[in-house]
Amino acid sequence: MATAKRAPTKKATKSYRTHVRVCVGTGCVSNGALDIKEALEKEVKKQKLDKKVLVVTTGCHGFCERGPMVHVQPDDIFYQKLKVIDIPHIVQEHFLNGRPVKKFIYKPPKSKEALPKMSDIEFFKHQQLIVLRNRGRIDPEQIDEYIAYDGYTALAKTLTTMKPKDVIKEIKASGLRGRGGAGFPTGMKWELCRNATGDVKYIVCNADEGDPGAFMDRSVLESDPHSVLEGMLIGAYAIGASEGFIYVRHEYPLALECINKAIKQASSYGLLGKNILDSEFSFKMHVVQGGGAFVCGEESALLGSIMGRRPEPVQRPPYPVEKGLWGKPTSINNVETWANIPPIINNGAEWFSSIGTKTSKGTKIFALVGKVKNTGLIEVPMGTTLRQIIFDIGGGIMDDKDFKAVQTGGPSGGCIPKKLLDLPVDYEQLTAAGSMMGSGGMIVMDNATCMVDVAKYFLNFLAEESCGKCMSCREGTQRMLEIVTRITEGKGREGDIELLEELAETVRDASMCGLGQTAANPVLSTLRYFRKEYDLHIKYKRCPAKVCKSMINFYIVPERCTGCQRCVEACPVGAITGPRSEPHNLDVSKCIRCRACYEICKFNAIEDVVVDAIRIISGVGVEEESEA
Repeated sequence: MATAKRAPTKKATKSYRTHVRVCVGTGCVSNGALDIKEALEKEVKKQKLDKKVLVVTTGCHGFCERGPMVHVQPDDIFYQKLKVIDIPHIVQEHFLNGRPVKKFIYKPPKSKEALPKMSDIEFFKHQQLIVLRNRGRIDPEQIDEYIAYDGYTALAKTLTTMKPKDVIKEIKASGLRGRGGAGFPTGMKWELCRNATGDVKYIVCNADEGDPGAFMDRSVLESDPHSVLEGMLIGAYAIGASEGFIYVRHEYPLALECINKAIKQASSYGLLGKNILDSEFSFKMHVVQGGGAFVCGEESALLGSIMGRRPEPVQRPPYPVEKGLWGKPTSINNVETWANIPPIINNGAEWFSSIGTKTSKGTKIFALVGKVKNTGLIEVPMGTTLRQIIFDIGGGIMDDKDFKAVQTGGPSGGCIPKKLLDLPVDYEQLTAAGSMMGSGGMIVMDNATCMVDVAKYFLNFLAEESCGKCMSCREGTQRMLEIVTRITEGKGREGDIELLEELAETVRDASMCGLGQTAANPVLSTLRYFRKEYDLHIKYKRCPAKVCKSMINFYIVPERCTGCQRCVEACPVGAITGPRSEPHNLDVSKCIRCRACYEICKFNAIEDVVVDAIRIISGVGVEEESEA
């Protein structure tokens, strides 16, 4: 579904009273948003409302948990989780009779409003939009709509009133740092590239985005591609480049479609090509499709891929600003960084630098996913705490379970525990906590998560994605993965933790690129904050989260079992038997430890043979456990 073509929408006129904005980002399209749009158009026409109601498509609204989504303006009504069968009723009641349908309107848990507006929803009202400023309000495939919201005014201002050095000065004064992960000052990078020797220079947009659970760059390209183009044009003018490349991973077909259409439209408007806006500035843009290698997030590997070489890092210095594409000075920034440029030029460096913290200015986009009620794409000021993000915007933990940890910075990031929930999110604070900003992935975990298993998951990803050039990374990640895997299988040995720490530090210190240098973070951060879980796995062969299968021995507590039959129906191998309304029995010889019964039981009747192993290692006796 995600590769389906978007049908063009009719251009709006003053005669339309109601605009029905249908989200057609990848998430909503995969849930049938294009069918919703088609059904809306047919029903509006059937009810002879096509001169009063306009159905339009927009990019991602951000609240991905609630797709497919429809936002009705000017009523500010937010319909969610729609199905085609719902559309006739909505059109009849809302658009014809003027009565919004409560059944399909998202109502925040704490809201007392009968018809809550989209602006009242906690997920939206705690955000501050700069990069996502056009979220849900423009059709990304219509350049006129981007222009209507001040699109390309920053480029016009740049080419008519500013010299290249003035642009660089403004970006430096803003305090904008690269949003790709390292946080290098953008203005300084541009200045270094501008001053580098050579007449031919290039700029590159890194839209590779290989982190599991991350979709920031994809959503921006799908929702507002012209903001990225405009930012790159301004950067190219400042640096002195006449050619640029957008490197997009091949798993993003809709993003590729949108950026290619945007380039074609901008070219037809004279905003790309020769003598842009009748100036002496000319610029040509190329789109390169990546093969999906995670290592291409590293800038020198990405440049190698663009040039048709094997994507692997090269020793630095020289850095790309001195010697990049085909040996020429090259400035690389990611999608979010480029999209920040037009607002800074339009509103000024002082405005941007007033947002955020002392060392981390502006806002940051995060893909908020995992065991959180409100998953989606968010943008908040730097310095916003983890608690505000997870509990105010995210709505708290699914099923009201306890929060355990949040993993930031992608596979190379770290896991931050509950005691640091009030940590302000910026570059320095996350690094000090043993994690990193990364490109903006944020995975929330509840108390049913095994942190040793989490470390194994990310190590498995990093070991597979290592390019193999450095022995420290190639062999080190594999050895760490072997040790952690052995621990999760109940075969951990005394000394494994110390060996893991030594290996992790060696991989971090001896690797060439950012992948290897940060590959140790999942291990070091989980050891730092959840060492007891490693001890339980190694010394007592127990997994307190009941995730590691080889350590689980489920049984049914008769006193708690109501005989509801839910576990009987959920068990895929028929290991649970018993009549309704009577305590059931679990045949351990048949049990495959799939956790289906454990997760579906509402009465906590499914337990492990050894109760609460955490208390055992803490020195609490069995009698004290039962009292607790």
